Amino acid sequence: MDRLKNHLNSRYIEAANALRPNGAKKRIVAYVESYEDIFFWRSVLDEFETEGIYFEVMLPSRTTLEKGKKSVLMNQLGDQLGSCMIACVDADYDYLLQGLTETSRRILNNPYVFHTYVYAIENYLCYSGGLHEAMVMATLNDHEPFSLEHFVEEFSTIIWPLFVWNVWCYRFGFYHRFSLMDFCNVVCYRDIVVSHPERTLQWVRNQVNRRIAQLQRSFPQGKKTLKLLQNELLQLGLLPEETYLYMQGHKLMEGVVLPLLEPICTQLRRERENEIQHLALHSTQLQNEIASYRHSQIPVEVALRKNTNFRRSAVFQRLRNDLRDFVQKFG
Repeated sequence: MDRLKNHLNSRYIEAANALRPNGAKKRIVAYVESYEDIFFWRSVLDEFETEGIYFEVMLPSRTTLEKGKKSVLMNQLGDQLGSCMIACVDADYDYLLQGLTETSRRILNNPYVFHTYVYAIENYLCYSGGLHEAMVMATLNDHEPFSLEHFVEEFSTIIWPLFVWNVWCYRFGFYHRFSLMDFCNVVCYRDIVVSHPERTLQWVRNQVNRRIAQLQRSFPQGKKTLKLLQNELLQLGLLPEETYLYMQGHKLMEGVVLPLLEPICTQLRRERENEIQHLALHSTQLQNEIASYRHSQIPVEVALRKNTNFRRSAVFQRLRNDLRDFVQKFG
């Protein structure tokens, strides 16, 4: 029996579903890349469970600790997917490569593989339209020193031309000369001055312009194909103001969003504590209120991971549409 369980495929699960009593829900196994992905995909797939089907989210192997996209899509598992066994993965750059690699082809051509479209789950958690709510959740202070959403969108517009160059290097085999990590190292920053966020944006703009000038000198042949690639990316649904959704997720959170939110949250917590100190009638009330306020706070990274506002984004609707089309086949 253990050997049989180790070689499950969609047909096996479909046969097991057929043995269930009439009216019982059909089971669909959804394989994901890592432990961290289980909750995200559970929350996404929950919307599509019906009276007739339910999803079980799990890692690709119950006998080893092997994880990652390769273990989900490659080896034998990729050929075992079907209507009762699906794979749910991060898009990474595979969506942008449009079939240039085997992994990219599997993601694009296999109807039982669902991907995030954005680079990774972290990119959804950093959705610009939800940063204000995350800030409020972390600080219990609704004062926004400047528009976080506008800041991230302007940042994205600034880095867009360099991002196109980075995709170009991957498309034409020069990724070792300008890798995704190189791109992130250029555009990421350590902190901002809350009263002058435009200084950080200008610093990023200078960094981007400097690297673009280097790339233009190194790859003069790119002049003929760069514009075509840019237009193709636009047709794929990438918008300059949403470039951040397609850069490496961990770097986005650690090198863009957290350095943006943490100094703001520090300032807002200080504002709230100063307010409490001003309004407190005596020292005991001051101590109690300060302790209560600090106890109610959560780290900003935790607030980001609770962020669900990405569900409003247009790119997430594409993922929802893919899953809706899949579920409709069950009637």
